[in-house]
This record gives sequence, C-alpha cells and structure tokens, in this order.
Amino acid sequence: MLELSNTTNLLEDNTYRYSLQDVAEPNLYRDMYSYDTVPKVAFNHRRVPMGMPAEIWITDTSLRDGQQSVEPYSVEQIVQLFKLMSKLGGPYGIIRQTEMFVYSKKDREALLKCQDLGLTFPEITTWIRANREDFKLVKDLGIRETGILVSCSDYHIFKKLKMTRKQAMDQYLAAVSDAFEAGVMPRCHLEDITRADFYGFVVPFVNALMDMSRQAGIPVRIRACDTMGYGVPYSEVSLPRSVPGIIYGLQHFSQVPSEMLEWHGHNDFYKGVANAATAWLYGASGVNCSLLGIGERTGNVPLEAMVMEYASLRGSLDGMDPTVITEIAEFFKREIGYVIPPRTPFVGRNFNVTRAGIHADGLLKDEEIYNIFDTKRILNRPASVLISKTSGLAGIAYWINENYGLTGDEQVDKRSELVIRMKEWVDQEYEDGRQTCLTNEELESKITEFSGGQLRRA
Repeated sequence: MLELSNTTNLLEDNTYRYSLQDVAEPNLYRDMYSYDTVPKVAFNHRRVPMGMPAEIWITDTSLRDGQQSVEPYSVEQIVQLFKLMSKLGGPYGIIRQTEMFVYSKKDREALLKCQDLGLTFPEITTWIRANREDFKLVKDLGIRETGILVSCSDYHIFKKLKMTRKQAMDQYLAAVSDAFEAGVMPRCHLEDITRADFYGFVVPFVNALMDMSRQAGIPVRIRACDTMGYGVPYSEVSLPRSVPGIIYGLQHFSQVPSEMLEWHGHNDFYKGVANAATAWLYGASGVNCSLLGIGERTGNVPLEAMVMEYASLRGSLDGMDPTVITEIAEFFKREIGYVIPPRTPFVGRNFNVTRAGIHADGLLKDEEIYNIFDTKRILNRPASVLISKTSGLAGIAYWINENYGLTGDEQVDKRSELVIRMKEWVDQEYEDGRQTCLTNEELESKITEFSGGQLRRA
C-alpha cells in the first residue's frame, strides 16, 4: 500500500509490517558482544538519510538518572538547580523538560516547590514504576508526562525479567493502557536498545504503542536508551549499534514523529556527545542529558556539551544563556561539594588554561590563537595561564595582565622589568626543586614586592 509519509512528504510503500518474533532463545548478538573482548563495530554499508527536525531541544535527567550516582540532593539544591536550568534554557525552552522522582516525601516536596516557581521551562516530568497507583500519584501532582521502563533487549527480557518477548510486550502495553486510563502521557524508556532485536522486537512493539496512542488520542514519547553506551554514530553501521539506523527506523517503520522521539545515551565508550548529536541529525527532536554529565558508570551526555552542539548545528543559541553553565559548575563545587575534573570542557578549572610558554606567547599576542572561542563572553570564563617552569616570560606577562585587569598602555609585556624579575624568581623556585605550579597567592605576594606595592588587584 502506498502512503504519503509525514516525514519525507513522499509516497512510500508501507505494505510490509514487522511482526513480533517471539523466539525461544535470546538473541544476545554474540558476534558483536562476546563479553570477553571489546564490543565490535560491524558495517552493512546501508545508509539512511539525515533529517534534522524543524525543532530540536534538550531534556534533563540530572534530578533522576544523575541523582542516582551521587549523594542525594537536598530540596533546596534541587530547587536551585531547577532555577539555573530554566535560566540556561532561555525563554524559548531549549531545555524543554526535567524529570524527577516522586517516591519519597522529600521528592514530592522538591517537585512542589519547583512547581510553585511558576516557570514555563523546563516542564517537570517524572519517572515511576509502571503501576496504577503511581500513575494516579503523578496525575494528582498535576504532572502531564511520566517515564516508564520498557526494557527491550533480550539481555533484559530473558535474563532480568525472566520473560519471553511476548510476555514482556503484553506487560508493557498493559502499563501504557493504565497510563492512558489515568490520563497521563507515557514516555516509554526503551532500555538497552543498542543490544535489542530491532526488527524482531523494537519495531513491532513501538508499532503497537503508536496504534494505542492513536486510539486513545494521547501521545506516547519514545526514549531510545543507549543504556551501556554501545551506540555508534558512524554511517553504514549495522543494527543494533547504529544510532542513525535506530532513529531512522523508529521514524520510518514505526511512524514516530520527531517531536515524540528522544535519545538517551551514556558515555562508556566516549561517544555520548557524538551519539546525541547524531540522533538530532537523523530525526530525534530531543536529546536527554544531565548537568556535568553526572550519571551511572561513566555518566550521561553532559547537558552543557549539548548546549554547545545546539549552537554549532543551528548557528544560534536561540535565547540560551551559556554563562549560566559557569554558574552551575560553581554551584556544584560550592554547594554540593562535587569535584569537577580540572580538564573537563567548559566547566573544568583548567579547560581554557595553558601552562606552555609558547601557547602563552600566542595568547599574549591574540588570545584567539589558542582559545576555542571568546570564553569570557560566552561562558564568563576568560582564558588564563598557570605559572610553572614552562610558562616563560609570555606566560607571566599574560597572567599579570589577566589577573590584574590591565588593558591598553597599562599592560605589561615580555620586556617589562616586572615580568623579567618574576621570571627570574620563578626559575629559581624550580631550580631549588619545586614540582608544583605556583599559586595565585604566591604570585601576588611577589608582584606586590617587586612593584613596590604599586600593582594590586582591584
């Protein structure tokens, strides 16, 4: 049967419909996932077209998936993080949603306080056990959408749930029916999709979900969960590891609209950000992230990274305020006590700091030579240098100008007497056996001494 596709706006042959393959033994893809070797990337040379949606956005799981891997946040911390996310996401809600728990009294108190703020974005959603009591709880809290777990790989269905595919599918569909009965929009978390039989289970299951959605008149959001970080962004990769193939397949074979399609990835193989961006490129409107990438094992996709990916792909921040990324990092360090690795992009202490003298020389001449972008303007984090035995005259000059706010004729350079004296002192420190970088306090003390007290920080 020929049908006009809402995705491509072309007539397409949709005669074939994938059916559930209720196999007797689990398909564990042992050729890819042998467990005693690094997982293999197989290619089938099948390409699918890119098709970025008209609208793309970010959703957040810091207060759900992220909070499961650190000490639980206090109510006040949750409320503050919620406000910071709203500020970062801007008036158009590029950070569209955040999900919360509702199980404990503290969970519900935090949720209600966030609701009381009256902020349009991010929309508060939840994650619950798929039973009628929890759906009613969500409805009573005034929440429109909730996440439920619908694990889709045979690793989960056979090994964890001890079910057949049909039994699992029936249980999942019954839970979705309960959600509809409660008047709640379900977000189905297709757990472990990168180890799942895509055509034998995932597509038939999602087809059934879409049929139920149309009959109930209630949308269903599909979250494709790369639970173990096995997803691969490359073109022409075989399923189930192909991120382009998964996103295209859910749209093309299950007619999931872009706005109902979301990617949730982990970073076990350093592909978290690339996979999330690929999901956008191939048709998912949403990518699910956590602040600073905090999440299980190696973490989730860092939300701040996808803010930058959004700006890169769209050519605009569309109202987002990236300076809030620095505020968020400071909040995690100051109020939560979270230690951010110093070289973490955008938020680490040293992400735009150089120690090498030759790099500092370039920064002194024009910071654009060695800084990724205007980090002072975009992130409120000016480029900086650390003073060590490799910093040289240029590094010391740059450090003085930056830390003392010297501009124009006030600036010092490599030939300045103060810089030369500081370099001599630094060299002597390391000749005497010092191994660590010099602290700001040490440098400032010597600058006060060598300048006769004339140069002081404002």
